[in-house]
Amino acid sequence: MKKMEDYVRSIPDFPEEGIIFRDVTSVLQDADGLHMAVDKMQEFLKDVDFDAVVGLESRGFIFGMPIAYNLHKPFIPVRKKGKLPCETVEVSYDLEYGSATIEMHKDAIKPGDKVVIVDDLIATGGTVEASIKLVEQLGGKVVKVIFLMELAGLNGREKLSGYDVESVIIYEGK
Repeated sequence: MKKMEDYVRSIPDFPEEGIIFRDVTSVLQDADGLHMAVDKMQEFLKDVDFDAVVGLESRGFIFGMPIAYNLHKPFIPVRKKGKLPCETVEVSYDLEYGSATIEMHKDAIKPGDKVVIVDDLIATGGTVEASIKLVEQLGGKVVKVIFLMELAGLNGREKLSGYDVESVIIYEGK
């Protein structure tokens, strides 16, 4: 039987020398790999009481939607600025070279809602940290953060101190 890691294509020296790119598209292109990824991420929620799944644009949508569907929970997208049609709340955060802004509909989360955040990968942790701020700005409580893959060498988990964080695969490098 294959392990989850067997479905992830590793591409050396991309986007620059010394980096190993962990390609999630190879998981998505294999029916067994996709099924296993969703199942393994969903297993982290076995004993978690929560009200909604938040998915980060765009690969968090891919994994968050089937989890929300399977567990009969609402799905809330976090999008890049300017992509949502109704009134939003936003948070800006720093990137390696510059900054970015993400948004969520203002009415997506009610005070006291318990929320699970889902994304494909944690690297430096900036996007998910900003997403947590969005949830909390609306009065929600993040009860779990789930990733398919984690690049531990980039220390993104440090930004999520105090939150319950799980990753299906943890790569020690960058």
